Amino acid sequence: MFWSAALAAEDATPRPVSLDEAQRTANDAAGWVEENWSVWLSNSLRIILIVVIAVVMRSLIRRAITRLIARMNRTASAVDGTALGGLLVNAERRRQRSEAIGSVLRSVTSFLIMGTAALTVLSVLKINLAPLLASAGVAGVAIGFGARNLVTDFLSGVFMILEDQYGVGDTIDAGVASGEVIEVGLRVTKLRGSDGEIWYVRNGEVKRIGNLSQGWATAGVDVQVRSDEDLDRVREVLTRTGEEMQKTEPWTERLWEPVEVLGLNAVYLDSVVIRVSAKTMPGKALGVERELRWRIKQALDAEGIRIVGRPLEANLETEGGPDPMAAVAAPSVLANPSSPQSQATTPIPQGQPLGK
Repeated sequence: MFWSAALAAEDATPRPVSLDEAQRTANDAAGWVEENWSVWLSNSLRIILIVVIAVVMRSLIRRAITRLIARMNRTASAVDGTALGGLLVNAERRRQRSEAIGSVLRSVTSFLIMGTAALTVLSVLKINLAPLLASAGVAGVAIGFGARNLVTDFLSGVFMILEDQYGVGDTIDAGVASGEVIEVGLRVTKLRGSDGEIWYVRNGEVKRIGNLSQGWATAGVDVQVRSDEDLDRVREVLTRTGEEMQKTEPWTERLWEPVEVLGLNAVYLDSVVIRVSAKTMPGKALGVERELRWRIKQALDAEGIRIVGRPLEANLETEGGPDPMAAVAAPSVLANPSSPQSQATTPIPQGQPLGK
């Protein structure tokens, strides 16, 4: 037993390395380094070159995108406040749209370039990319299912901006809310309602959009006069009023076509309604209608033509007044004490025997 313990202790004690063994080990290590240093150097240079090319490409493309966005903003600022700027788009709308597009392009550029560079570096290091790509695919599918609403909002916002469906300053009807657009984002659009409230509308929830500020708008005014007025004279006054309005500022730019008297829109017993319409700059129809009503009222008053109110749609009152018998109840058989119904309801005196 003593000898077993001694042998075990002797085996556990490290033996001294001889000079020949150390020299052989050093020669093997030096030979391995000498054989592989060229591979290391080549791989290192390739990795450095890949990283440098990726960084330079990313910087150049992002700078080009930034310059393009700045040029778009300068162009919008040059035409802002002019008639051409009103026809196209204001500077704030163009700026926000261009900034959103530039942000998306820069993000996509950085992701593609740096992602490709990272995969290339891993392939240089002889790392198997199949498990990594499979794991990334599974993770992407899981994230896509979990955040599908966020992805839908983002994609919808990108296409809304690229297609220029609306912009800052436009008045739109988005279905879930309506109002003036005050901010356009990739995920949420902010609207200012008619009462001053702010609506935050997710882009993915918008199924249809009615833009009231694109193309052109229509200003319509109904003028109601007495039925015995001379309609030709009224038409002449309305036409002259529209021509005078179109020659004054700022209505010269806001009115795109002459004011047109369309004719009779409704005929009543004691009045008629004449429809006046005009094609205007988008978003300016309400102001044109107010100014047109103001001028029409003054012109008709100057010509002695009276404007009347709308009659009642249905006059249910008669000339003789209300029927005096309307509050009288219908006759009843219970009112006659000799009727069988009245006698059947008479209470039976006490002590009187009941019949069989």
